Amino acid sequence: MKEAHPVNFDEIIDRKNTNSMKWDNVKAVYQNDDLWPMWVADMDFRAPDPVLKALDDVTKHGVFGYHHPPHSLRQAIRDWASRRFGWEIKPEALTFTPGVVPAIHHLINAYTDEGDGIIIQTPVYHPFFALLQSNRRTLLENRLVEGEDGKYKIDVDDLETHMKNGAKMIILCNPHNPVGRVWSESELAKIAELCTRYDVTVISDEIHADLILQGNHTPLAKLEEAKNLQVATCMAPSKTFNLASLQLSYVIFNDEEMQKKLEQQMKQNFMGIGNPYASAAAEAAYRHGEPWLEALLDYVQGNVNYVNERLQKEMPSIGFAKPEATYLLWLDFRKLELTQDDLQDWLRKEGKIALNDGHMFGKAGSGFARMNVAAPREHIVEGLNRLKTAYDKKVNI
Repeated sequence: MKEAHPVNFDEIIDRKNTNSMKWDNVKAVYQNDDLWPMWVADMDFRAPDPVLKALDDVTKHGVFGYHHPPHSLRQAIRDWASRRFGWEIKPEALTFTPGVVPAIHHLINAYTDEGDGIIIQTPVYHPFFALLQSNRRTLLENRLVEGEDGKYKIDVDDLETHMKNGAKMIILCNPHNPVGRVWSESELAKIAELCTRYDVTVISDEIHADLILQGNHTPLAKLEEAKNLQVATCMAPSKTFNLASLQLSYVIFNDEEMQKKLEQQMKQNFMGIGNPYASAAAEAAYRHGEPWLEALLDYVQGNVNYVNERLQKEMPSIGFAKPEATYLLWLDFRKLELTQDDLQDWLRKEGKIALNDGHMFGKAGSGFARMNVAAPREHIVEGLNRLKTAYDKKVNI
């Protein structure tokens, strides 16, 4: 491991009036511009210095004609997958896409037909619901089971029932957003075994694969149990290095014919032109951003620990299980005995804080909210101070 260079994640960077969705769109979403933003899943940190230099080099070149992602980027991704996950992939097995959600949209259309059943494991990343609805697919809900310790598990019997009844696809979220699970090899192997048995295609959304706080990430497609499975693995540098607005992601295939179907689907929709800034940033991040990432993970873990300590000491009726991955906390407010609407009102009117409402992630998210802690500690302190003020008023009534 390379020696990490100093990174000042405590630096406060003013994102207001920069067209930031997180900071400048609060009023449009929450009808209140006095809320402390801890919602949108991006980070309040600058990208690594090598990325900034690469972007500056593109600007200095000054020509922004049509662009094709270079082979060197494919090699950088291959090396990253090998180094971080022990996963050996072929550079030509990558298809570049302008974001994981657009990729999933095209994957759905490439491998399923209208009316087909697609499994999602709730509570889960809210665009999955919209993707199924807009593409007129049938939602099959495999609700995760909440353990006594707050740690979620997969309901394997219910999952198999959906597959027996004709499900065509599952959209897997690994690591899982919002509950923060890193699915174990045994859990993934069971999913792969069932999907192979019932001929179910897998879209594996692994956009948070680099943000592991506990344990190790295993790509489902890496498993021996997945060798005969149709699986498309969606990854990106966007969450890892805070590059979301550059809109670069990629899909990794273990089946050439499956890859051709996606690329034909994209061609029909006139997609495929790259962005020189995105390519340069991604390659620099994968080649030179690892020390920055290791420092980031330590800092995020510190923020998670800070939230945990304050909740336990000062707001014990608000719970959460420490995430195994991501910088997103799944907070449990059910002990406050508020309806979903009342919880939203309380967080905004009394807490003056913008969190993602739990119901966005499905009915299983009722009574919860998602908090983003990828920000300077001072930012986290302010958010928790606001939450404590509301909490003290609530429990002392």
